[in-house]
Amino acid sequence: MNERFNDIMKLARIELIIIPIFILFKYIRPKVLESASPEFLKITLLSIPNFFEAIVGTLTLTGVFLFINDRMNIKRQISLKIIYILAVIAAAIYVITQELNIINIRTNKTFDQNDIFFSIVGLIIGYTIILLVKPSIRLNSEKNS
Repeated sequence: MNERFNDIMKLARIELIIIPIFILFKYIRPKVLESASPEFLKITLLSIPNFFEAIVGTLTLTGVFLFINDRMNIKRQISLKIIYILAVIAAAIYVITQELNIINIRTNKTFDQNDIFFSIVGLIIGYTIILLVKPSIRLNSEKNS
């Protein structure tokens, strides 16, 4: 793969770590919900998909926006900070409107304030990951250097 896209691949690798953890939680969830586990654990297991969805959404949108920005004319490209913020805002709009049933693509249409809380925490973690990785693609002007 072109090394210009190394940072996008870093984000993808982070997602490949997060997704199996999400699957593990989905697998153990029925057993824990049927058990005499503490209520906090049950609430966490019910809302954890929103947490992971917010993180994965933020990382994915950051990569997509970086790629789109790279394809723009150099004069139309926007700064990395704005791309990072736009990715979090877009992910937030998606996960929050989905939870509020403004976007109806999920099967469970029950409103749960814990899901919103976990979504917000996931967005914060996603943004923190972005700030730590600082993903970028060399600007168009640097392609030929």
